[in-house]
Amino acid sequence: MTLSTPAPMNATASNPPSGFAEIRQLVGAETTAVDRLILQELSSDVLLINQIGHYIVNSGGKRLRPMLLLLAAKALGYPGQQHITLAAVIEFIHTATLLHDDVVDESTLRRGQDTANALWGNSASVLVGDFLYSRSFELMVRAQNLRVMEILSQTTTSIAEGEVLQLLNCNNPATTEQKYLAVIARKTAILFSAAAQLAAVLNASPEPIETALRDYGLHLGIAFQLIDDALDYRANPEELGKNLGDDLADGKPTLPLIYAIEHGTEAQSAVLRQAIENGDREAFREVYKIIESTDAIAYTSLRAKEEANIAITSLSALPASEYKEALESLARFSVERSF
Repeated sequence: MTLSTPAPMNATASNPPSGFAEIRQLVGAETTAVDRLILQELSSDVLLINQIGHYIVNSGGKRLRPMLLLLAAKALGYPGQQHITLAAVIEFIHTATLLHDDVVDESTLRRGQDTANALWGNSASVLVGDFLYSRSFELMVRAQNLRVMEILSQTTTSIAEGEVLQLLNCNNPATTEQKYLAVIARKTAILFSAAAQLAAVLNASPEPIETALRDYGLHLGIAFQLIDDALDYRANPEELGKNLGDDLADGKPTLPLIYAIEHGTEAQSAVLRQAIENGDREAFREVYKIIESTDAIAYTSLRAKEEANIAITSLSALPASEYKEALESLARFSVERSF
């Protein structure tokens, strides 16, 4: 089988920041302010909330979603400070979803550390996740912008719908690529999309700019999740920060599995279907060989690059700046990373 190669990712003529640390440095002062606000807003007279909240927030995440908002705001020349508050909101929502996800998936390892539910139990993790959701809505009210509240409330609803759709697809080897993409658009990409779009809303930018940033975030988020799917079968576990085969153990029919089922032999497809139905981590080695032989990882990476290219193209509506270049570089990083 021959896979077509997507056109090279769009690039600007100058030398944009390429490494993740270099990109983050562009909004270093703003990121520090966001981290300070996050720690401030995690404060509670309930000790367990402080413990779990600080443990999760300080566990080495990329802060990619709030970084999107900060970079987009700078790219638009936003003069205010509300982007700091909303970046913290985005991170709180993301952290809440992680707490809930790990309980649903019965995960024990994330970012190379024990999950909160492994340390404190499922009940505490769910309730602290609820606290973070509630705190995020308290914070977003401070922006005093009805459009901001509308976008974020729709976003959290979509995330919940995506979670339920994913649950319905678990252990279902008949899940199609279209159905799976619908899940990750709601469950993962929607928060990327909201983060980028909110910068335009804060800046009162015209509708084409808001649409461009919304689309950029959506396609970036899809690309990011597709690479996560691929990394579950090819990454170094220490770099990845979780156990390889977790998706298979959860019975999740991610794109590498879906593609391999469709393009493998009848016998290979039967092995994959059974592994998904049973959530069989013990079958990982055999499943990995089938995924390799069908070029499923290459296909998944190809689809991710296509989504990243769409994201980069969406940015054409923005004025030229080092922050726009950083957003473009972030799209490339999302598909070239190994963690």
